[in-house]
Amino acid sequence: MSLDDPVSVANEALAIANQNKFMINNLWILIATALVFVMHLGFAALESGFVQRKNVVNILFKNVMIICIGLLSYYIIGFNLMYPGSNAGGYFVFPEFLVSANSEDLTTAYGNYTIWTDFIFQGMFAATCCTIVSGAVAERIKLMPFILFCCLFVSISYPITGFWKWGAGWLDARGFYDFAGSTLVHSVGGWGALAGIILLGPRKGKFTTAGIKPIPGHSMPLAAVGVFLLWFGWFGFNGGSVLSADPGLVSKVFVTTSLAAAAGGLGAILISILIYKSFDLSMALNGILGGLVGITASADSVSAISSIMIGLIAGLIIPLSISAFDKMKLDDPVGATSVHLVCGIWGTIAVAIFGEYDKGIGEWSDQLIGIAAVGLFTFSFAFIIFYLLKLSMGIRVSEQEERKGLDIEEHNFIAYS
Repeated sequence: MSLDDPVSVANEALAIANQNKFMINNLWILIATALVFVMHLGFAALESGFVQRKNVVNILFKNVMIICIGLLSYYIIGFNLMYPGSNAGGYFVFPEFLVSANSEDLTTAYGNYTIWTDFIFQGMFAATCCTIVSGAVAERIKLMPFILFCCLFVSISYPITGFWKWGAGWLDARGFYDFAGSTLVHSVGGWGALAGIILLGPRKGKFTTAGIKPIPGHSMPLAAVGVFLLWFGWFGFNGGSVLSADPGLVSKVFVTTSLAAAAGGLGAILISILIYKSFDLSMALNGILGGLVGITASADSVSAISSIMIGLIAGLIIPLSISAFDKMKLDDPVGATSVHLVCGIWGTIAVAIFGEYDKGIGEWSDQLIGIAAVGLFTFSFAFIIFYLLKLSMGIRVSEQEERKGLDIEEHNFIAYS
């Protein structure tokens, strides 16, 4: 190349700049993947803190198995089912098995990142939906039926509804909008959790003739650490969903995510004081998570003030939703259905209220149709799988096992001496 040829110099400079941009984008998505992985540590701490000490080993074992099962099943079938690269506007594509790559999939020809980066980032999301279910059904579900449910849920149900939007399926064609998964991840987990707790029934002693009996978790410090780890990981969950290292958009998403979380915590405390006359730490923690779930659908496309409103309303919803589920005698030890299902629905609706979109994207009708379609499919799938497992092998431990604790009965081990 001659330095006297300005066109050649410019072309080479552009090629180097594009390659550097590709490397930076790819690196950021991998960093975001690591942050989402930390969320699994957060869920493990939160859920183990919210359960009784006799069930800590069991809930931790389920969290360990979920990430193992989630990644393997998503690699074998889920990723290609969710992102088939064909049938745009469709409902379902039967995928090829196993993720594979050629030379173009590892360069800018594939996108802002390689196919391996794409898979591992999406795989961390996939495992999250079963982690949501594990907390809601804690302290009374048998281990093996739950593991079988997770295999099917992560490899089939989650990818199908994810394809409808993120894989360029029919919801995407309609204009449904869900930036990072208020519906496609969190509500999906929430619908699965709801199906599970309906068929399982409440824990023994939760609902008595004298009224609702609280069953407190064994470690609020552990639960609080879990929430802070989840907040930390959410920077990757939402920030990585920009799918590039765009400095303006990534930094905006960090801000809207944090403001919504902070407002969610305050909102939940406000309702807790007004209704229950107490500074309830568990409500504050779930309020933060509710704010994070609520902003996830629109973190890239709302103003800072709007993100505060979205998070605040999510926080206000949390105590009311937990109380409503208790009145319906639906026992959820960690409040997963309120945080992920109810606030996930709210966050998806908030897109139509606060979102800064062009006409035809994220409108009321599209958002409501998306919520209903994903909810109907996911709840039906989860209910049928849980019901078949209940008929074939049973899904609930015996009363004696529940009384002793699942750590002893399922694992012959205890968390604390």
